[in-house]
Amino acid sequence: MERQQDYVLRTVEERGVRFIQLWFTDVLGTPKAVSITPAELENALEEGMTFDGSAIDGFSRVQESDMLAKPDPKTFQILPTAEHNAPVARVFCDIVNLDNTPFEGDPRNVLRRSLERARELGFSFYAAPEVEYFYFADDDPAHPPVLLDRGSYFELTVSDLASDLRKKTVLTLEEMGVPVEYSLHEDSPSQHEIDLRHTDALTMADTVMTLRLLAKEIAQDHGVYASFMPKPIAGVQGSGMHTHFSLFEGDTNAFYDPDDAHGLSKVAKGFIAGLLRHAPEITAVTNQWVNSYKRLVVGYEAPVYVAWARNNRSAVVNVPHAKRNKSESTRVEYRALDPACNPYLAFAVVLAAGLKGIEEGYDLPPETQGNLYQLTPEELLAENIGALPGNLHEAITIMERSELVAETLGEHVFEWFIRNKQSEWADYKTQVSQFELDRYLRRL
Repeated sequence: MERQQDYVLRTVEERGVRFIQLWFTDVLGTPKAVSITPAELENALEEGMTFDGSAIDGFSRVQESDMLAKPDPKTFQILPTAEHNAPVARVFCDIVNLDNTPFEGDPRNVLRRSLERARELGFSFYAAPEVEYFYFADDDPAHPPVLLDRGSYFELTVSDLASDLRKKTVLTLEEMGVPVEYSLHEDSPSQHEIDLRHTDALTMADTVMTLRLLAKEIAQDHGVYASFMPKPIAGVQGSGMHTHFSLFEGDTNAFYDPDDAHGLSKVAKGFIAGLLRHAPEITAVTNQWVNSYKRLVVGYEAPVYVAWARNNRSAVVNVPHAKRNKSESTRVEYRALDPACNPYLAFAVVLAAGLKGIEEGYDLPPETQGNLYQLTPEELLAENIGALPGNLHEAITIMERSELVAETLGEHVFEWFIRNKQSEWADYKTQVSQFELDRYLRRL
């Protein structure tokens, strides 16, 4: 740690960095930051920066408000988007109490606890998300979103603004040392995707936050808007964040078994079984907004049914074929997540569900064959295939009864999250939508 701190201090001096942004998130994943000058950096690295936690959603009460933002020097990066004459760097922070103990309301700490549980079992946890999002002309909710392109899946568009913005975002990420595996135009008009190369889950959660901020900032610099809203436009596909997960034991992929017909180990099968059994319980965390459930509907390639399959996009758990002669690429794709989730909490509950399946020896249900969207309710019932929650209220009701989610998030985050989402649902229920006016105002 001391060497890393020395590297940060030396880099700031050599590169003439003028400001250092200390980044963290609230419970819902909203980015927060405080900027300090180089003169304050050494003290911040050693002791943390004091701030009023009662002003942050989901943190502390007024009577116990003071806490510390403690920079994690491993996350230090100079931001390429900053002005060249005034270099700016960022570093992610862990939130700690004044006695230097981890603050249980810190989402990064929630994920750290899950990762420590995995390490106790001999595993390290990796993630590789496919982040989908839209570009719009502006962010004015007074009118429907204005598209920037009319492209479709994998379309090669020529010199349009949206594709240029995506390319600049990828190049900026690469400049920051974040490897990008693919980028492409997605299925819906003005919808794009950036796929990140797998790394440890904590680093990846930091990277998702970085990607969202960079995409928005680069779009804003060009007078437009990048949106990670799960379903901003009716009648087209929404934005997901399908994420590939794997467990490793040292350098060995724990999901791979060369003696299994499909290359899946007992660990992999237990992990998948855990995801399936606990999927409804964790959905409020992986899909945390009222709008998230406008995406999770039949007909738009989003997962609805709790089942697993190989190379089947209609199941919530998909197992892609491993690359030839590359057993380390064996992985599980969880397709429910959307890009508006808090990645720290989402990765934590996915890991907890998978580990539970491994520890308890859950039996893996039979693989689903065919397109789940085409099965009748009777056929789904006969195959014992359930569904993800249909709305936020249903998701929160299921989550409230979940010992696994309560234990994973900790009492502080669990109780605050439920209260916040109950309030969101109560607000949503009182709204009168344009759909209702169009359908009922003249009829009744």
